[in-house]
Amino acid sequence: MPQTLQLQFTPTENADTMLVNRRFCEVAGMSDATVIWRKRSLDARGKQPIFIITAVVYGEGELPPSAQGFLARDVHSARPVHIIGSGPAGLFAALSLIEQGFKPIVLERGKAVKERRRDLAILNKEHIVDEDSNYCFGEGGAGTYSDGKLYTRSTKRGDVSKILQELVHHGATSAITWEAHPHIGTNKLPGIIEHIREHIIACGGELHFGQKMVDFTVQDGLIKELITQKGTKWPVQALILATGHSARDIFTMLHGKGLHIEAKPFALGVRLEHPQELINSIQYRCNAAENDLPPASYSLVEQVQGRGVFSFCMCPGGIIAPAATAPGEVVVNGWSPSKRNGKFANSGFVVTVDEKDFAEFEHYGPLKAMHYQALWEKTAFETAGNLTAPAQRIEDFVNGKQSADLPECSYIPGIAPRKMDEVMSHDVATRIRGALQVLGNKMRGFRTRDGILVGVESRTSSPVRIPRDKEHLQHPQVRNLYPCGEGAGYAGGIISAALDGVRCAEAAALTLQHV
Repeated sequence: MPQTLQLQFTPTENADTMLVNRRFCEVAGMSDATVIWRKRSLDARGKQPIFIITAVVYGEGELPPSAQGFLARDVHSARPVHIIGSGPAGLFAALSLIEQGFKPIVLERGKAVKERRRDLAILNKEHIVDEDSNYCFGEGGAGTYSDGKLYTRSTKRGDVSKILQELVHHGATSAITWEAHPHIGTNKLPGIIEHIREHIIACGGELHFGQKMVDFTVQDGLIKELITQKGTKWPVQALILATGHSARDIFTMLHGKGLHIEAKPFALGVRLEHPQELINSIQYRCNAAENDLPPASYSLVEQVQGRGVFSFCMCPGGIIAPAATAPGEVVVNGWSPSKRNGKFANSGFVVTVDEKDFAEFEHYGPLKAMHYQALWEKTAFETAGNLTAPAQRIEDFVNGKQSADLPECSYIPGIAPRKMDEVMSHDVATRIRGALQVLGNKMRGFRTRDGILVGVESRTSSPVRIPRDKEHLQHPQVRNLYPCGEGAGYAGGIISAALDGVRCAEAAALTLQHV
């Protein structure tokens, strides 16, 4: 009978896969066995970092269950379901629809990944923002060029393993199925996204780029037709709306047409950046490279004056990227390559903002959180100019002093010394300052002058929620509209968005089967 075991290994032992598997066989009392890893995590709290590995050991004649992704079907002539957006919610909705025998037609406002890469190069070097092709919009969504972190706590929302197996099938390393905090890497994700697209098309689905939805018609509580910027009219039976958290034009259009949407709390703050070697020394208390340890990460939460201040999207060995989606705004995000071998570590460091913060924007109704978000992005742009990001040394920020100069930074468009209090509200800045003071005592060296704040980090989640009923996942006013993923306020990351895409696809398919 298979045995599930959990064993501990030193970093040196962990680096030798054959040694690890032999140890599992020895403990299980089996000489001829198959070892399948289920989870690996790193515990660096003690004097010696330890890897904890959980594995299932199968004896002779015992076969491990085969991992399954989404079933491929021929849907060339099947009933269509339209999907707006080709991020993880949209792509996995498409894969799920194919499995259920429906033809997905995905309409994406941006470009395919290869063309999108050119626009990102222009954004970084020439500081020109393409409003439909940037770090947030384009094939694969915001996750494609923002790292590919796959960690989620959303196990109750669906089959996470199925999502991971599909990614492995299209080119991801199998390690994502057992790492405690799986990660693909910005350098690997574009190829995986291309393979998924090719698979969808081979099955009979469609993906159309440069097709931003600009209008739709509703009759008898149903969307009948949608119209894209090219003037194309698409008859609709069911519409999965998976536009991502930055689709302000879509939120504005829905509100303008009288569809219910709601303002939603989100988090606002900065990116913290340190030399990666410093974070390694703080977390491991030893040389990471010499001890076979990966670049260190951190996860921080502090309560300051009744609100949580927390790290977000931590990128070991990473890059701070310009995530603006329109001219005249500065937005920062972070990503890491698959090896996480860059010089710097960066992380969002943010505070949740809510109705109290949006009070001055009440005249915008359900768009008030969106306009509050846009205010600070515009302020950051005006403070430094031309996509240059305002920045300040951590120690100077804590002491309320403008930095005379700044250390090297990974943000390619460049940084300028500014007081970060100018690009955040007093309440947000006060809480971030208080949290850094506490962390400076808990993590010796964290408040170094080589650490900086770069702003603003504002696209942590959607500032809008598009309501849907719990049973059928339909919008309360439009029965064949399925608000989905991060943009609708029901996900926060690649895996949770993919899971929500699958749920919406299943709900749409179930409804269409009875129509």
